[in-house]
Amino acid sequence: MNTINEQFKNYTYTVVDRFLKYVQIDTQSDPNSTTFPSTEKQKDLARVLVEELKAMGMKNAEMDENGYVYAELPSNTNKQVPTIFFCAHMDTSPDCSGKNVKPIIHKNYQGQNIVLPDDPSQVLTVENHPELKNQIGNDIITASGTTLLGADNKAGVAEIMDAMNFLIQHPEIKHGTIKVVFTPDEEVGRGTEKINLQKLNAQYGYTIDGETLGHIENETFSADMAIVEIQGYSTHPGLAKNKMENALKIAAEIIDLLPKDKAPETTEKKEPFIHPTSIQGNIDKVEIHFILRAFEEDTLRSMGIILQSIVKQVIQKYPKSSANVTIKEQYRNMKLVLDQHPFVVDYAIEAIKRAGIKPVLSSVRGGTDGSRLSFMGLPCPNIFAGEHAFHSKQEWVSVQDMQKAIQTIVHLASIWEEKAK
Repeated sequence: MNTINEQFKNYTYTVVDRFLKYVQIDTQSDPNSTTFPSTEKQKDLARVLVEELKAMGMKNAEMDENGYVYAELPSNTNKQVPTIFFCAHMDTSPDCSGKNVKPIIHKNYQGQNIVLPDDPSQVLTVENHPELKNQIGNDIITASGTTLLGADNKAGVAEIMDAMNFLIQHPEIKHGTIKVVFTPDEEVGRGTEKINLQKLNAQYGYTIDGETLGHIENETFSADMAIVEIQGYSTHPGLAKNKMENALKIAAEIIDLLPKDKAPETTEKKEPFIHPTSIQGNIDKVEIHFILRAFEEDTLRSMGIILQSIVKQVIQKYPKSSANVTIKEQYRNMKLVLDQHPFVVDYAIEAIKRAGIKPVLSSVRGGTDGSRLSFMGLPCPNIFAGEHAFHSKQEWVSVQDMQKAIQTIVHLASIWEEKAK
C-alpha cells in the first residue's frame, strides 16, 4: 500500500498534458442525430486515444466501427484475478458548446474569484462553487468563458490513461487483466447502446465519471422517458369561436399542472421529479417529451401515473381532441445490482482510503454508463473524476484531484489482485 504511494511521489504525471489536449478536440454529441455515434467528430478523440494507448504499451488497442475504444493491460500475476475494466466517455454535453475550448490553468488557487477572460460575466466564486473552499493551494483548470471545459468526462479519460501509464512503468505492482473502454454518446443516453461485451470481456468495472474528491456512487436514479402526443382541433382563427381546440394551449395546461414540488429545480437528494425537456408542434398537433426520475421503482411508476392523470384531466375538457401518453424505460438504479456484489464497492472504498482520501458513499441524481452496464451483467459503480459544474461555461477541475483519481485507480487494480486466491 505505502509502496504505491511512495512510487507516486517520484512519478511524473501525464494527466494534465493529456487533458489539455483532449478538451481541445470537439466531441459534442447530438441528441437529434440518428447516426451512431451521433457525431463523427467523437472519433477524432478516439483515434488519438488509440495511438496513445499503443504508444504506452497497451495491448489490442482499437477503435471499432461505432467509435468505441478498447484496450487491454495483461495480467502480471499468477493469481486468478477477475478481469476488471475502467470506463469513461469521450463526448461532451449538447447543453453548451465544446468547440474551440481554450483551457486555462489557474495555479495555486487562494480562494479568490476566478474571472473567465473571454466572457468576464462568467465568474467562479466560492459562493456558487462551495467545493472551491477545499482547493486552496491547488491548480484549477477552467475554460475561457465561452465554452464548457469538457472535464465531464475527459478528466476521467485522462486519469484512466495516466493510471495505465503508471502501471506499465511499474510492473512490480501486481494486477490481473485490466480492460479500458472509452464510450461515445453517454451524454445523449446512448453510451452503452453498441458496446461490444465480447470484446470488453470483463466481469466487473468502474466508471470514472464522478464529481467531488473521494466520492464513490453506488446508486443512480431509475429513469423513464415519457412522450405525450396531443391531437388538437384546428380551424381558421377568424372562424374559430367554439370550434378550435389549440394543441399548444392544451400542452401548456398540462405543463402548468405538473406538481411544483416534483421538478428538478425544487428537488434534491433522493427526491423524484417529472421534467418536460422539449415541446414541438403547432395548433393541430403537439408532442411533449418528459423525463421521469426516482431512486425507487415504485416511486418512478407513481411519477408516470401522476403525468397520465394530469393529461387525462386536461384532455377531458376538449371533446374534439385526444392525447396519448407513452412511457419507456431508460435505465434503472444500479444499486439493485451492486448490492448483490458488495465487494465491488468495498474495494473502491479501500482504494480511496489507500490514496489518503476520506471515502464518501453517495447517490447520483442522474445516470452513468455504469447504470446500464450493471444491468448488462457487469456491476459498475462510479468513482470521482474531480469534475465540477459540468455542462456549463464555469466547469472546472483540480489538477490535484485528478492525480488522486489516478492513485485510486492504481490502488484498485492492486487490491483486486491482493484479494484474489
